[in-house]
This record gives sequence, structure tokens and C-alpha cells, in this order.
Amino acid sequence: MDRVRLHIKGLSYSQTQSGAYALVLGEENGERRLPIIIGGFEAQSIAIALEKGVNPPRPLTHDLFKNFADVFQIKLKEVIIHKLQDGVFFSILVCENNGQEQVLDARTSDAVALAIRFDCPVFTYKDILDKAGIILKEGQGTGKSPTQRATSLTEEAASQTTPIPKSGSDLKSKSLDQLNQIMDEAISNEDYELAARIRDEIDRRNAN
Repeated sequence: MDRVRLHIKGLSYSQTQSGAYALVLGEENGERRLPIIIGGFEAQSIAIALEKGVNPPRPLTHDLFKNFADVFQIKLKEVIIHKLQDGVFFSILVCENNGQEQVLDARTSDAVALAIRFDCPVFTYKDILDKAGIILKEGQGTGKSPTQRATSLTEEAASQTTPIPKSGSDLKSKSLDQLNQIMDEAISNEDYELAARIRDEIDRRNAN
């Protein structure tokens, strides 16, 4: 299967789900984005790892895992987001110890937090990106760094004329044309959490 390398593009705070963030991954040499909903702890761990100069007084869980692996000479070679099922992304850690390769299941948020610390690549398969990727149109995106994007929506988003759905039932009441319009506005405002929810709703309808 064709693999595509991904890079972290940012963290977007959820305005509709308390304590949740959208981790935004972008394909290498392409415009598609893969938003993945993660928890606040994992988002904090990823943000701290991206800020190389930030050292917590005590190691976070992912730092402890890295220290443990270093002591026992375990190398994380790569992370692969290998499956998408019911809107949930599944990942594996490809590790090496004494010349032997081992594969471990992991939540995607944990896998990415570790990939940053081990400085290893993150991949997904082309069919997953084809299905779940969001294409940025020309002029969309602000060019901010990943840590700068770990903020709430801009004031511009609050002034939109199209109502922002606050729940899954709100999305179900919209037509496909309305969903596509709201998705365009969500991407323009870098609200990837909302864009991911709309993408999942559109995929659900197309599967029926």
C-alpha cells in the first residue's frame, strides 16, 4: 500500500467539545490536512515537545516513555496511522531493539507525541488520506507555526453569517450543500475540529 508522510501543522482548540483539540497533520508535498480529535493532556504533551526549550520540572508520561526506551536501547523507527474506523484513527509504533523489530498498537495522539520526542517520521496510507483528508483551497491557512495555532478560533470566526453547528444533531439537519459551505468556512477559520466532524457526517451519508 502507498504510504504518505505526514507533518504536524498545528493544534486547534475545540469550541464545541470541552477539553478537546484537533491535531492537524499535513501530507508532505501536498495540500491535504488530516484533523484528528485528541484530548487536552495529549495536546499539551505535543505542544511542549514542539517547543524544544520547554522542560517540565518532572517528566510527562511521554517523556518517561522516551527515557525508558533510551535506557533499554529501544528505538522508535516510525509511526503509522494504519486504519480509520467509525471516525477513529488507529496507529502502530514500529520499534527496534537489538536488531529485532517489534510493532505496538497505540492511540494516534500518543503515537504522535512519541514521534516528536524520538524525531521519527509519521506515515499514513494513501487510501486513508483520500478518505479523511481535507483539501485547503488557495488562500486558506495563515502560515502560523504549530504552536501558534494552538489557540481558539479567531474573532473573524465569531462573526460568520452561517450558523456553527454545536452538536451532531445540528449537522444531521443540514443539507449536503450546507455542510460543504460550513466546512469551507471552518477550514478558512482553521477550525479543524468542526471540519473533521462535518467530514465524518458527509462520509456517513455517502456510505448509506
